[in-house]
Amino acid sequence: MKLAQENDGVILINPDNPSGNFIPYKDLLELINWFKANKKTFIVDESFVDFAENGLDSTLMKEEILNLYSGLIVIKSISKSYGVPGIRLGVIASSNTELISLIKKSIPVWNINSLGEFFFQIIGKYEKVYASACKQIITERNSLFDALSKNKLLTPIKSQANYILCKVSLISSKELIEILCTEYNILAKDCAEKKGFDNQPYIRLAVRDSVDNQHLIDSLLEIESKVK
Repeated sequence: MKLAQENDGVILINPDNPSGNFIPYKDLLELINWFKANKKTFIVDESFVDFAENGLDSTLMKEEILNLYSGLIVIKSISKSYGVPGIRLGVIASSNTELISLIKKSIPVWNINSLGEFFFQIIGKYEKVYASACKQIITERNSLFDALSKNKLLTPIKSQANYILCKVSLISSKELIEILCTEYNILAKDCAEKKGFDNQPYIRLAVRDSVDNQHLIDSLLEIESKVK
């Protein structure tokens, strides 16, 4: 969970990046009631929510939820959830019509390109395929977590996103990242220098398909055997 307090409002990233920690739907409803009672703005970034267990049913981007409190603002990166970063798409939802009107006036008239507009037009046709893909990612994530737990190089942290944060042992996170890249053609994120990690050896690994995940697992086992 990541909370970034700013005056009378709070930003919650759920699931969190890079830990993948997830606050359940019922707890979010309690948070909304608290912010409403205290008249504070509550901004929820749920760019990775679709990858959580029951994630597709846990979104706050529903009319009945948004209408609970005008201070609730929900944002989501379509580029992240659908794996199309080049299109650069995102959405914002709120029952605060004054805020939405202000945002509309602040952005360019042509704020997305033709490819992004086309993507939005057809996205609804593939809801079942997308839901199936999210379930597959959840399955692959759980399998990858179990495999990583058996490797002495890493201590993985339970995640509800499409990535897994791991603490590195035996060697430095920088060294492991370099070995994975140069010797096994695997890219991973070194989190040691990110704010909040205080140079502790953490890396973030993306969840991919079974073939790529197995390549990662095999590579880590080989690296482990070399550094013992």
